[in-house]
Amino acid sequence: MSPTPVAENQPPSTPSPAGDEFRGAPPAPIQTTHPSPQPSRAWTPLRHALTDIKLAHSVFALPFAIVAAVAARTADSAWPAFAGQLAIVVVCMVLARTWAMMINRIVDREFDARNPRTARRAIASGRLSLGHAWLIALVGAGMFVAAAGLFWVFFGNRWPALLAMPVLAWIAFYSFTKRFTWLCHVFLGGALAASPVAAAIAIDPSFLGRSPMLWYLAGMVVLWVAGFDVIYAIQDIEFDRREGLSSIPARLGLRGAVWTSRTLHAGALVLLLLAWRGEPRFGPIFGTAVGLAAALLVLEHVVLARRGKAGLDMAFFTLNGIVSCVLGAMGCADLLL
Repeated sequence: MSPTPVAENQPPSTPSPAGDEFRGAPPAPIQTTHPSPQPSRAWTPLRHALTDIKLAHSVFALPFAIVAAVAARTADSAWPAFAGQLAIVVVCMVLARTWAMMINRIVDREFDARNPRTARRAIASGRLSLGHAWLIALVGAGMFVAAAGLFWVFFGNRWPALLAMPVLAWIAFYSFTKRFTWLCHVFLGGALAASPVAAAIAIDPSFLGRSPMLWYLAGMVVLWVAGFDVIYAIQDIEFDRREGLSSIPARLGLRGAVWTSRTLHAGALVLLLLAWRGEPRFGPIFGTAVGLAAALLVLEHVVLARRGKAGLDMAFFTLNGIVSCVLGAMGCADLLL
């Protein structure tokens, strides 16, 4: 804050040692003070938004996009050009997720405010205004469209630019599905499964027809994400029922949700095996990753069975993050070595 202004031609009021005014002592010297710099608040809404949507959770989909991009790379593609393409893919992933998560927070703000588990989210708690939330969402969407256009400008691939708006609509659609279908978890899986498909289109659109691996991998992501989202939704069984929201836990109860999640993850492992066998360049490295992913998913359900809701953070965030990173890293290693 600025110091209190002193009226013109009036001596400043400054404290003096006790009794000086009675002894005729000279007044204490005037000390010139400057306001301490205040941190800019221009970035505060963005900081609240990014903290709320947790950019680190991009780890669930990003490794699959990178694997698909590396698989779609043609043998005659120069590494500098491919590195540029891969960098744009990563930027697009982060921007698309920012858009989708902000839309989720915007449309669910009233439910979030009434749910004790989510009441501290940025919009629900009032730390982020609705106007700022929309601004961040729309800027993210605009930057995504612009980044997708770079594939046309620099690499002659118009498809990312043409498909940018439909992709944004598709990944935002999930946020509305809980209002009318208990299959909302599958829609979330479909939103994340767009990542490897979109990445392959960005690198080489013809790869969609050349490799069944891509479709098996996308299908695996659908079932894997739906399976762990069912687990996560267990926290809100009573709230969803009270608010009339649809989810598998709200419809089938705790036991039904657990078994549905196990079934979805079993299907995901089958598709992962098919992806491994469907790409000739995948060898023992990715095969090992498949085995590790299977072990981690089994561990996830063991943790949930033994610890119940207390194990949700480990089951949902930690183990699934490791699954995606293991498959992504070892898949790329097999493709490149």
